[in-house]
Amino acid sequence: MSNKNQPKESNKYGSRLREMTAVLRKHGITGGLTPEKLRLILEDLGPTYIKLGQIMSLHSDILPKSYCEELMRLHSEVTPMPFEQVAEVIRKSYGYEWNEVFQSIDVHPLGSASIAQVHRAVLKTGEDVVVKVQRQGIYKVMSRDISLLHKAAKLVPPGTIKDMVDINMVLDELWTVTQQEMNFLLEAASMEEFAQRNQDVAFVTTPRLYREYTTNHVLVMEYIDGFAINDKENLLANGYDLNEIGTKLVDNYIRQVMEDGFFHADPHPGNVRIRDGKIVWIDMGMMGRLTERDREQISNAVKGVAENDIGLIQEAVMALGEFRGKPDQSKLYEDINNLMAKYGTIDMGDIDIAEVMQDLMEVMKENKISMPHGLTMLARGLANMEGVLAEISPQINMVEIAAARMKESFLTKEQWKKEIKNDAKRLYRSLHKAMDIPSLAADILQGHMKGQTRVNLDLHTSDELSGLLRRLVRNIVMGLWVMALLISSSIICTTNMQPRLWGIPAIGAFGYLMAFAIVMYVFIKHIFSKK
Repeated sequence: MSNKNQPKESNKYGSRLREMTAVLRKHGITGGLTPEKLRLILEDLGPTYIKLGQIMSLHSDILPKSYCEELMRLHSEVTPMPFEQVAEVIRKSYGYEWNEVFQSIDVHPLGSASIAQVHRAVLKTGEDVVVKVQRQGIYKVMSRDISLLHKAAKLVPPGTIKDMVDINMVLDELWTVTQQEMNFLLEAASMEEFAQRNQDVAFVTTPRLYREYTTNHVLVMEYIDGFAINDKENLLANGYDLNEIGTKLVDNYIRQVMEDGFFHADPHPGNVRIRDGKIVWIDMGMMGRLTERDREQISNAVKGVAENDIGLIQEAVMALGEFRGKPDQSKLYEDINNLMAKYGTIDMGDIDIAEVMQDLMEVMKENKISMPHGLTMLARGLANMEGVLAEISPQINMVEIAAARMKESFLTKEQWKKEIKNDAKRLYRSLHKAMDIPSLAADILQGHMKGQTRVNLDLHTSDELSGLLRRLVRNIVMGLWVMALLISSSIICTTNMQPRLWGIPAIGAFGYLMAFAIVMYVFIKHIFSKK
């Protein structure tokens, strides 16, 4: 049986590879890969690659900013699958037909994306719900396409995006993230966790999850009507205050990030609605997580920007990220210093926090620092939040609300206890190390008296300075060689040594020629380096 199926699978594999190759050739992949060309290629390759492109747009710590911005333009809507396939997915998930659970399902989807599509439906018990159904066979298709992308990555020529990022590493991470998004049980768990964490927030709610009808491939939740958060006309007509909505939205989002460490990673207008005076967060397929240590370092970075403390920002960046090569702390310090020059004259209240995050990402990328996945998702989320605010209430200052929220968090009893506990730990460690200072000093002095003291220096220089030093040392060595050859040849020429060339000893003549050749080499090297 497996031998018979193998040719069919091989044919499908080969057919898809030929299709991908044709698309790559159509867009002239061998001539280089521009951001726009990458987006067009992904759109031509279909829904799977559109989804991959959308996830790639989150990687502002690895991909150039121009690529991320271009990939964010990829359209979410794709051609919906026929209702017969929707019914088939439900039947396979439940083990029985859809009409045993639902009174009706709207044949026309509310939305159709690359991994799933959603339909409005009514349960047998009469509740209005939304049914999210995974595309038939999408896991198998995406698994095959990821494998083919690894092969296609070998066709990307040097001097393009291939030199900026490890494409295979990105593909592996994209596949991991996509697998998680295709598991609707994980999304259901995220909905329950989000609801539990925000249950004490009076103005925030989430759709009710119907866990009994949710599987790996089908998710059933409450239907949310209300208004889209950017539907200003209807919101104003129904008595809503846009400034109040914007302020509460930002306040809740900062709470998600800084207090819970569990936040909505895709807060675009389609995923936030207003109903009965409450903000309703929907679509928990893409959620971000930050550890307590990550949140502490983010706070330090924000504090560093506010106080123009480059050292504090550098410490936070190095604690958050991981160097993908040999660290160059002097370059990192210089890049952060240049960044602070941009914001040093700006009032803290006027700083665009999303722009600061993007600029920090650029600094990290320049210094080859990999960031935690949660931080890249946060950068994308903040950019979306800034976009929503600019649309509904541009006068709202996101930084001021964030500062107020962080200050309020610091003044809580639990936070004070935590700070006192941390300070006590630091004091204990400092005292414990201080007790060793006398013995260490005695060891150093004793080693110095015996002539055993060694000093290890780790000097960091810029590439330009390193090149200058190399050229200087090389020229000094060449000069010593020329001097030695001239002196030795001149001494030899005063003798009657045989054989002779041009009336002087041959060895002396050879020494003069060598000295001349070295001088010409240094001269030509200097001319070309100037050019």
